Amino acid sequence: MYVAVKGGEAAITNAHRLLADRRRGERSLPSVTIGQIVEQLGLAVDRVMAEASLYDRALAALSVRQARGDLIEAIFLLRAYRTTLPRFGTSVPLDTTAMKIERRISATYKDLPGGQLLGPTFDYTHRLLDPSLLADEQVEEPMRKEASDEGIMRVSDILAHEGLIEPDGEFAEDHQAGDLTREPMEFPMSRDLRLQALARGDEGFLLALGYSTQRGYGRTHPFVGEIRIGEVEVELEVAELGFAVPLGRIRITECQMVNQFKGSSKAPPQFTRGYGLVFGQSERKAMSMSLVDRALRAEELGEDITAPAQDEEFVISHSDNVQATGFVEHLKLPHYVDFQAELALVRRMRADIETARSSGKDMQEAAE
Repeated sequence: MYVAVKGGEAAITNAHRLLADRRRGERSLPSVTIGQIVEQLGLAVDRVMAEASLYDRALAALSVRQARGDLIEAIFLLRAYRTTLPRFGTSVPLDTTAMKIERRISATYKDLPGGQLLGPTFDYTHRLLDPSLLADEQVEEPMRKEASDEGIMRVSDILAHEGLIEPDGEFAEDHQAGDLTREPMEFPMSRDLRLQALARGDEGFLLALGYSTQRGYGRTHPFVGEIRIGEVEVELEVAELGFAVPLGRIRITECQMVNQFKGSSKAPPQFTRGYGLVFGQSERKAMSMSLVDRALRAEELGEDITAPAQDEEFVISHSDNVQATGFVEHLKLPHYVDFQAELALVRRMRADIETARSSGKDMQEAAE
């Protein structure tokens, strides 16, 4: 027998109180502060900022705390808050050559202008649990290099100087950058809209798609041309002034992926580009984004579309974790009427089958 579960305002209110109780946890322990989350769980904060499309470390930390560490829920909360904010204009394109770099590596050149800078990375750790972190032990101060205002050329610029890589993408002067948060999606998309969607996309989903391209599902044979992490200036053009006004600096991660291309009747053999740029320190996301960006350029480059990572509609429509979560989690909401209708249909179909079997059996016995 199917019995509908009943509830009401009292049950919902108590569910909220129970959630708040679980969020606070053991009362004898100190409550985690927003500042602690910003400073000590910075990579989680960076991911929330990137996938919510809102650069505010304190608000991202608040959403992480409110969501009890569920980053997709935190992204949902921050996106919802973002919709309440006024918009004053569109910033000018970021000049990443002027980045104040804290990490910069290349897998294509050992010695390159500006040098390799390892920065804060897990790459060379042993991936073993560190028992010293169970206590609040003193941490040794790192060595710091003196900052320089000198711009550092990109690896892609070195290849471009020899004509070995395709030109960087350019739009017409009258091109208006699209905004997926204000306009409905339409396919096919321009590359700027695709990159916006990928920057907001779920890191795990993009990582899996990027990995799939390396396993042969749309192989592009990538090399990490360069990964940069650091701070860049954000500027806004003010029409009344006639020049751009600096608004402040933000930390970003940029990845330029260099990919092989055999050439065609219209283009000589050369390398092609995949690009990724996200808020904060998030190089796994930036690398995955650049791999998928390159895969999605298959049609543009005259390549056959044979893999999921090359299918624009598939990638963009399924990369948004907030949308995906809403669609999956709505299954928890009441579907009593739909289920009862299908339950009645299944019972009727089974009854019809039993009736047909009985009729067939009676006819067979009569024939005998």
